[in-house]
Amino acid sequence: MKMYIGLTKRNLLVYFKDKQSIVFSLLTSMIVFALYMLFLKGTFTDAVEGALAGFPLIKDRIDTADLDMLTSIILLVGIIGSAMITVPYNCLQTVVNDRENSVDRDILATPVKRWQIVLAYFSASAVSAMIINGIILTTGLTVLGIQGGLHMSLSDLVMTYLVVAMGCLSSTALFMMIVPFFKTSSACGAFFGILSAVSGFVIGAYIPVSQFSGRVQTICNIFPASHITILLRNTMLNGILSHMDEGIGGIDEGVFVSTVKDIFTFRASMFGNVLDLSRMSMYVTAVFAVSLAVMIVSYSKIYKK
Repeated sequence: MKMYIGLTKRNLLVYFKDKQSIVFSLLTSMIVFALYMLFLKGTFTDAVEGALAGFPLIKDRIDTADLDMLTSIILLVGIIGSAMITVPYNCLQTVVNDRENSVDRDILATPVKRWQIVLAYFSASAVSAMIINGIILTTGLTVLGIQGGLHMSLSDLVMTYLVVAMGCLSSTALFMMIVPFFKTSSACGAFFGILSAVSGFVIGAYIPVSQFSGRVQTICNIFPASHITILLRNTMLNGILSHMDEGIGGIDEGVFVSTVKDIFTFRASMFGNVLDLSRMSMYVTAVFAVSLAVMIVSYSKIYKK
């Protein structure tokens, strides 16, 4: 077990010593933030105001500060959702670099068991992703909390961190099946560029997934990261939405909040079926379990060569 822990520590140090790698891990999150400041904030605010237009009697009952907080939390969810994709993948570039530089041969020459090598790469990437995303989440929540009106309970906060941890684990396991196909770090980096561009659309960071057709929604929701982002929206936004609903006073019988949830995708839609939170959690867990099993089998064959 000491060898597994030592190898995991080594992989962690390789990632965190490369400051450039950390910056590139957060590239998509930076893009989401920049686009939000330039374009997306107005788009999201317009979507909420469009929902309000259908309920003229409640428009004066919605505080502008609550609308700003709603869009700010949506931004934070988009940043974390994208980071849960790019950070684990970038951490796993260590696997490709070790193979390209024949470092894996040196590791294989040691008494470390094959499954320990595989799990060390997995553990280091997952822990790195949890640390980076945990820092982003804590920083974002602190900034929003200082502004006031966050309306998140202690249970909401705990659940949010647990969802982030689950997202990091599932993304790492999924990408562990992909990185063996790359023989060089340049090829791995090229795919990272594509991943950074596409991930924001898949999780609905740029445009709510609800705005896409049914087929496109199904494609987006095949990826567990999309389900994780939806779970985050539920845990982080339910508080502010409940507060807004209380301010409305039941005049609309909860229709406004329901409309907002439909616009910003609070439930995953796959093959024409709408999944509730428990089914989404089960789907992510199932994908993680399958990915983990495939990962162990495939890497065992790779390291036998």
